[in-house]
Amino acid sequence: MTTLANGLRVISEGREGVQTTAVGVWVDAGARYETIANNGVAHMLEHMAFKGTESRSARDIAVEIESVGGHLNAYTSREHTAYFVRVLKEDLALSVDILADILQRSTFEAEELEREREVIIQEIGQSEDTPDDIIFDRLQEVSFPDQALGRSILGPAEGVATMGRQVLLDFMAEHYTASRLLLCAAGAVDHDALVKLAEQKFGTLRQGGHNPFEQAVFHGGEHRDERDLEQVHFTLALPALAYDDDDFYPMQVMSTVLGGGMSSRLFQEVREKRGLCYSIFCFASSYKECGAFTVYAGTGADQVGELVPVICDELLRLGENAGREEVDRARNQLKAGTLMSLESSASRVEQLARQTLVFGRQIPVEELIERIDAVDLQAVRRVASRIAGAANPGSNLAVAALGPISGLASQAEIAARFAKG
Repeated sequence: MTTLANGLRVISEGREGVQTTAVGVWVDAGARYETIANNGVAHMLEHMAFKGTESRSARDIAVEIESVGGHLNAYTSREHTAYFVRVLKEDLALSVDILADILQRSTFEAEELEREREVIIQEIGQSEDTPDDIIFDRLQEVSFPDQALGRSILGPAEGVATMGRQVLLDFMAEHYTASRLLLCAAGAVDHDALVKLAEQKFGTLRQGGHNPFEQAVFHGGEHRDERDLEQVHFTLALPALAYDDDDFYPMQVMSTVLGGGMSSRLFQEVREKRGLCYSIFCFASSYKECGAFTVYAGTGADQVGELVPVICDELLRLGENAGREEVDRARNQLKAGTLMSLESSASRVEQLARQTLVFGRQIPVEELIERIDAVDLQAVRRVASRIAGAANPGSNLAVAALGPISGLASQAEIAARFAKG
């Protein structure tokens, strides 16, 4: 990693024997840096960055990248925004030039802005019509009510429909500064050459400073949406751990034991043994200062009443009787996933960027493996009890469900299940 004079960090990992390069810019700003008034601006900005600059039209950007066989994409999360390209190694300079252009000289022309508003409103509508997608937004809202972390990344349709050019310019001026950007590459890349390109293309970018975000607190609550569907889409969330918590890695192993694959407790007990659902899994989401542990199940209206207590009981039991064999299996799953990701330059560049944004440094693969291996049986039991215990006395539990939900217990009844445990 090299830090330029203006604070922009340049990170690379060269790999022998590959002919392609994955390169991108990661911005330390996502949806949680928005206000109620500009909710959705980070995502709209990600869309508009491809719609024309002072020297390139939207078509020019697409044609230049695809003419060399490259792929250009972007995404917005709650904490970060990313713009990235995958190209042949000889086209690295073109990729950096385009990235620098869209992030510093986008024009946000009125016609393009109006057109893209409609595209995003269609995206919002599609999300609303996709139950197993929108249910996670509803769960986030009740987990972090009236907070930036709880608001939708896409924003409300009515807000998007009226969002003006100046809102985009203001957000970019505040957050897209050199000290909050990472230029990251993996694959066929020479670090010195990448640094030189960064100095040429990003060297005049304003340094900026740290922009504070609203501290989030998991409160919990309930969202119930009765719809005429074939399935109930049920989600449950409990307060979990921030990135810097000592139990971060035990939480990942615990999550894998509980619902991380076909051999997990939830899959085996709920689907294979009882036949209560087709899809069930869990995952842990960590943020800068907090986290959320989420379970999802897609089940029938007649099964949801039996399903939910089983989910609660499995989490409670894990804190008491997690077994050595299943913990070993979960550790191996995580280690294999980590090592397999090294075979993809695109996965590796994402890994490098996220590690730097979250932990302030690149974590060597050997260290990651050591941290996973260090998770023992007692650690898994401890973190399972820690998360399950967070439901007491009940206010710190979030439930969101959509579909034929008349047979679903209330949030208070589900919380009481944890209290009994």
